[in-house]
Amino acid sequence: MDNLIHISDNSKAKFEPQQLEQLRAIAGVPIRDIQLDGNPHLLVFPHSLSDCPDKIQDTPIFTIEGDNTLVTGNIMGFVGYKNTRLRIYSRFTKPDEQDYFLHYMLQRVFSINLFDLQYGATNEDIFDFLIYLFPAYLKRAYRQGLYKEYQTHRYNDTHIRGRIDIAQHIRLNLSFTGNVAYQTREYAYNNDLTQLIRHTIEYIRQHPYAGGILQNDADTKDAVKAIEQATPTYNRQERAKIINRNLRPVHHPYYSEYRYLQQLCLQILRHEELKYGTSDNEIYGILFDGAWLWEEYLNTLLAPAGFLHPRNKDNVGAIHLFHHPTSAPRYPDFHKQDFILDAKYKGYTDKRVSEVDRDDLHQLIAYMYIQQASRGGLVYPCTSTDTIIPTASLNGYGGSISLYGLPIPQHVPKWNDFQTVMHQSEIQLTSQIA
Repeated sequence: MDNLIHISDNSKAKFEPQQLEQLRAIAGVPIRDIQLDGNPHLLVFPHSLSDCPDKIQDTPIFTIEGDNTLVTGNIMGFVGYKNTRLRIYSRFTKPDEQDYFLHYMLQRVFSINLFDLQYGATNEDIFDFLIYLFPAYLKRAYRQGLYKEYQTHRYNDTHIRGRIDIAQHIRLNLSFTGNVAYQTREYAYNNDLTQLIRHTIEYIRQHPYAGGILQNDADTKDAVKAIEQATPTYNRQERAKIINRNLRPVHHPYYSEYRYLQQLCLQILRHEELKYGTSDNEIYGILFDGAWLWEEYLNTLLAPAGFLHPRNKDNVGAIHLFHHPTSAPRYPDFHKQDFILDAKYKGYTDKRVSEVDRDDLHQLIAYMYIQQASRGGLVYPCTSTDTIIPTASLNGYGGSISLYGLPIPQHVPKWNDFQTVMHQSEIQLTSQIA
């Protein structure tokens, strides 16, 4: 029987010892170590963990304190080990409600369109979301070209183009007619990985309410068509065989995005097996860094408003502490002209500016000083609809810092209603920072 545990991020909850027994094996283990131990069916976002604002590669998914208390951090999503499944939902969602907030952020960040969310009480909504990520992964991989790899082909004709296969030649050409058996190694688009992607496409097509995502935009349709044309030997009956041939991750310096697509396809095609528990020691699931996801979601709102979103990994959008153009680069979350904004996946409701975490406040002030910005702010999710914006004026060179809360809808039973109310919250926020 499955052991199901539900808890919000950044919280503590006490459980019975037997509920936590299997989870103790991964409690307190840094995410980087779990991935290095060979768990290809554990997807973590972002893929480049060093891009996370809070460096989650060095943090565990959760810890367990001595009195059987489970403690979570900024990680959200779903993780399973043996017959125990742990769902970590957003703390800005009520425990007995669907985690529409997480789904909404994922929808915006990955540029997908969810028309409806139909989940029963026993379904794992986070895991089902894997299907909706497929188009984004497919397009990202296809931008690197259609995946191809060397394959061995055997021929028996008069046009020798490779190494002669002596054993095969004797077997086929005992009465010599001019043909020679030989082998060649040729690049082929019809390979185990493209077959895996094709099986995933066909699986999604049969999904009761997700098949339409393959037709959402021209880029997705082009990529799907290319995969179909590359896999003329597709056979639904060979799905298990194709899955087994892809259990070893692809490692190719050029087709780097295909490794992530391969992981996602395996997750989708092994959906039922992983969703309802396995008996081996594999760790599986899908996890999101809350701070990273919140920042990327805010970028979909702030970029149209003229804010730059610096990228540390790409060395884009940095500000510099000193006059030398390459000295001491710093990367505020968002900035434009006279305004610095910092994204915080924290509950700052009912706080004054002076009560903000010391490090958060000092970092924002430093960025404002370097940019000579007169406005600064922290943007955070909240459950309050209070329109009052806490603001404080700085001494010294002056300027003001404000706390901008984005109200997250509460007690909204339907997905479409949640989207409507959330859109209103976004309009309110963008008008406040105009």
